[in-house]
Amino acid sequence: MNEETPEATVRVFIALAPPDDAKDELERELLPAYAAYPRMRWNRIEDWHITLAFLGELPVSAVPPLRGPLAELAASRGPLRLALHGGGHFDERVLWSGIDGDLDGLHRLAADVRALVTDCGIPYEGRPLRPHLTLARARRDDPSSVAETAAALAGFRGRTWHTERLHLVGSNVGRGPAPIRYRDIDAWELGGGA
Repeated sequence: MNEETPEATVRVFIALAPPDDAKDELERELLPAYAAYPRMRWNRIEDWHITLAFLGELPVSAVPPLRGPLAELAASRGPLRLALHGGGHFDERVLWSGIDGDLDGLHRLAADVRALVTDCGIPYEGRPLRPHLTLARARRDDPSSVAETAAALAGFRGRTWHTERLHLVGSNVGRGPAPIRYRDIDAWELGGGA
């Protein structure tokens, strides 16, 4: 009996990342929350990103065909002016920082990324873009930490920055009890405009 070995998969998304100094600014704002809520599952700062399209679990062979079209898209787009702003939560479980700035440009870029994914033959679930940066997740027995931290971030206004690269990212989500880790599969400089 000949059994086929299942193809390896990777969990994939396409994103933008704030520059280090903008992340450092938000990290300083979060220091009291880190101390007050050490049991929250805090995302690593180097993993903070703005997801444009979450593709989910894909066969490894589906990833290379995305590279050329994403490189072309990045080259055709100028940087966006964005800022981290305020805070909020999804279902009192997921803490996030909001995004401010050229939101129209961000929505256009996300729409084009999602269309490109579909054109590459990858089914895309069309959830609306809600620009945010996920910071932490509450443990099931700690329902108040996320709402309290979001309220403390309400007045936060980070400095304005320009996006630099479009990132194709892989993660180890669902691959055991280890913390989530992200890695760039590839990244492309944003060019000078359309």
